Parts: sequence; C-alpha cells; structure tokens
Amino acid sequence: MFALLTGLGLGLTYAWVISPTRIVDSEPIALRADFKDHYRSAIAAAYAGTGNITRARARLSLLGDPNPIEALNAQAQRLIAGGEIQQADQVAALASALESGSVTSQSTVQDTGNINTPSEALPTEFTSTQTGTPVQVTETPPLVPTQPVILEATARPTRTAIATLGAPFALTEQESICDSNLPDGLLQVLVLNSNRRQMPGIKIMITWDGGSEQFFTGFKPELGNGYADFIMTPNIIYAVQLGLGSDTASGITSPTCQTPGGDSFSGGIKLTYQQP
Repeated sequence: MFALLTGLGLGLTYAWVISPTRIVDSEPIALRADFKDHYRSAIAAAYAGTGNITRARARLSLLGDPNPIEALNAQAQRLIAGGEIQQADQVAALASALESGSVTSQSTVQDTGNINTPSEALPTEFTSTQTGTPVQVTETPPLVPTQPVILEATARPTRTAIATLGAPFALTEQESICDSNLPDGLLQVLVLNSNRRQMPGIKIMITWDGGSEQFFTGFKPELGNGYADFIMTPNIIYAVQLGLGSDTASGITSPTCQTPGGDSFSGGIKLTYQQP
C-alpha cells in the first residue's frame, strides 16, 4: 500500500510540477469565453488601426461564433457596463462595419475574380516593333490563382465607403408622447444605422442650463439594442446630441398631458436618429 501511494505521489509530482502538460497552437474556437472577448477586442483594435475588414472577418471566423455581429454587439454592451468605453467603441465600430460592408465585400469578390483570366486567352508571342524579332511572353506570378495575398490587397480602397461610429447622425423624427402608463417625463432615444438596424453602444449627450449628463444605447435590450431613455424634470429645457457633427435636438421639454379623467401629468418625448 505504501509503495502504491508513493508511486502515485511521484507520478502526480512529475505530471503537475516537473513536466506539466502544455497546450500550444490551439485554435481560437477552443478558448474560454472571457479569452474570446480579449481576442475580439484585439481584432477590433487592429481594425481601428488598419481598416482591413477582410482580415478582421477572417480572424473572427476562427472563433466559430454563430453570428459574429451579434457576438460583437453583446461584448460592446458588456464593455460599456464595465466602464471600458474606448474598447466598446472599437468593438461596436467593427460590428457596424461588418454589417454595413457585407454588400461591398460581395461585390469586391466578384470584381477580383475577373483577375483569373484563362491563360489560353493571353498572347504567347508578339513581334517587337523596334527589332522585328519574335518575343516570347511568359505567365507572370500575380495571375496564378494560388496567390490570395494579391487579391486581398486589391480590396483595401473600398474601406472608405464603410460607415463607422464617427459618422454624423441625423434627427429623423421627434414625437411627443402622452401615455399615462409610461414614467412621467420619459425621454426615449432610438439610434439606427443607414440600414435602419438598431445600434448599441452609442453615446448620447444631454445638456440643460447648469448641468449635463451622458448615457448609452443598448442597456435595455428587451426594448431594442439601439434604445436608451432619460427622465426629464418638468419645466427644464434640454438639448440632445449623439456626437460631434450630429443633429442637435434643442428645446426639448416634457409636454403637459391629461388623462381621460382630466388629471394632468408630464408626458414624454421620443427622438429617432439615423446614420445617412
């Protein structure tokens, strides 16, 4: 029995201390959930610096997320809740670029596919106009279909057409709401991208005489990823803006409403912003 316990102890010591198992070259899909978040943040930071959406999409595919855009949006909300606003902006910007760039990426693949011209369609010999002697034409390496790096580089100029979180927002709708079932003075803000999809993680700035505050979309996903709200004080005039260059909704104040019974209460305002 003593020999058995001694052997077991020596075996565990060797396996855990002297020569523990080391996992190397594992795939990103095998990472723990929190490490996957770090991986997405690194991809988003790289995209913010290079604008290479093709490479970012390829790296995200290694995580095996069923819907990479939803995974990025969910992580952006978690980062906002943790106070990591800069990382949240980068992650949300990558999600927006993936969603807005799906059509652009499709057309880019079709255009670059024309590079693979059949070799039999190319001339193999021509006569020099200077010497009058036949010159052989050889196939150049960039035309070989097994060199994807050349094809990837041609997609870079299309990055400037993709909308990001820095693009201005337009105020498309302002509506007074008299609903006694809602909290008094409820200011509702809805933020949409150019495809009318709701956008999480967008900072909203509200100011009034002697004060200001900021809040973000996406904290109430049951009401929509692009939804946010704020309780207004009666008889206070507010101004609302989403960011530098966006439309400013000024003169915002809670309207006075009446119930069917004749009682007065403070109504609400609903603002809808959309990227052009």
